[in-house]
Amino acid sequence: MTSSPPSAAPNQRVADVIVVGAGNAALCAAIAAREAGASVLVLEKAEEGERGGNTFYAGGGFRFPYDGLDDIRTIIPDLSDEEVDRIEVGSYPASKFKDDLVRVTEGRADETLVDHLIAEAYPTVQWMSRVAGQRWVLMYGRQAYEVDGKLRFWGGMITEAVGGGEGLSESLFAQLPRHDIEVRYGTGARSLLQDESGRITGVRVKDASGFHDLHAGAVVVAAGGFEANAEMRTRYLGAGWEVAKVRGTRHNTGDMINAALAVGAQSYGHWSGAHAVAWDMMAPPTGNRRIGDLYQKHSYPLGLIVNVHGARFVDEGADLRNYTYAKYGREILKQPHAVAFQLFDQQTVGRLRDEYRIKEATRAEANSIPELADALGIDVGGLVRTVEAYNAAVRPGKYDPSVLDGLGTEGIDPPKSNWALPFDQPPYVGYAVTCGITFTFGGLKIEAKTGQVQDIEDRPMPGLYAAGELVGGLFWHNYPGGTGLTAGSVFGRTAGTAAGKAALAARAAVR
Repeated sequence: MTSSPPSAAPNQRVADVIVVGAGNAALCAAIAAREAGASVLVLEKAEEGERGGNTFYAGGGFRFPYDGLDDIRTIIPDLSDEEVDRIEVGSYPASKFKDDLVRVTEGRADETLVDHLIAEAYPTVQWMSRVAGQRWVLMYGRQAYEVDGKLRFWGGMITEAVGGGEGLSESLFAQLPRHDIEVRYGTGARSLLQDESGRITGVRVKDASGFHDLHAGAVVVAAGGFEANAEMRTRYLGAGWEVAKVRGTRHNTGDMINAALAVGAQSYGHWSGAHAVAWDMMAPPTGNRRIGDLYQKHSYPLGLIVNVHGARFVDEGADLRNYTYAKYGREILKQPHAVAFQLFDQQTVGRLRDEYRIKEATRAEANSIPELADALGIDVGGLVRTVEAYNAAVRPGKYDPSVLDGLGTEGIDPPKSNWALPFDQPPYVGYAVTCGITFTFGGLKIEAKTGQVQDIEDRPMPGLYAAGELVGGLFWHNYPGGTGLTAGSVFGRTAGTAAGKAALAARAAVR
């Protein structure tokens, strides 16, 4: 692989398929197009040291339907009998996956995208193991609680790529030379090339030496959303979003969404929506490749969340974490100074995820509620009143963090619907968080089974395909954890296969 190969002659193809982007969706598209027989060039806007898009920063979790342990052992064949004896993975049928996705998106998810995603999710995970060399592991630290002597997995997402997002990214990159796929780093696509018939014939790029036109038989755009573009965030998501932290790459600035719209692609999906989570208050403005996703703070269902006035503002126990975390970042952004505090006592602090133990966490500990409030900068009287009212509202029941246990409050607003233990066992621990945006939900409309971009009149655009975060219509308002990487792989594979076949057919037609 090289970052600056010689330019091709005018209008001469540099490859059958150009893939714009180098995250999970893009590299799955590249491998799938190559598997279809096409030559492939990958364009990565970042330099090599920042490669991988948002995938590098992801936790690595994949959501897919499975019938039981045998399906899991198919993709994790090295699970020992001792491990199997200690775990309960249950099952996650396709119908449950669909119910969850439709429920959290308030019924607005495009059904054709949903059905294709769910039908292809497990086969794509198997394909990644076979063709891309990907390895998987159970998410012991993030998606399992020990209950009655067993590690009980919950929430539908129980596996992750070995090494998390960084491991997934590096595994995919390692496959590219084996498939004879070239990558050009520091090469940002700026616009799409189009012939007189309307067919997309390549991309105009800018690299260290200036602007160039690169021609191909088909183009797959998989360059992420617009979450790293403060102007677009504010324009589409609303006032205040310019202060949100960007969890991942600084390079996802909506370039290919805008380029596709400029040539007649149809905008689609929830343009005022985004995946946004609780993120450490002192995290940098964009992703830190050393810390990765560990600035996130996702054990909030075990405790309380308050603002600087000491007031609660969400139901921490509304649902399993997987179904609330991607929308609660927006709620934090609405609070004074866009800051909130997650509070825990000694009943639950031992169950906190690993990300709470990093030295970079903005954290305080105290032996009393007033001392904790003072240490974190919360209004002391407000927090004392909130905790007293909460404790009085807690009702007895059996506590089980691996299920919706119904252990809730009565008489306060907002309620805590599950896992409501009294907050009364010091020392108390608190973490200061803000809003971290992961990716945006609005994007381009595609045909689900080919990944081909649709124009403003719902016609397929010859030569143009899309995958990943810049595809609109799948996520609205919220998101089931682990669905983003799965969708990237599924639609990347779909788009790459279709683009490869179409490019070869176009090449054969001119001979």
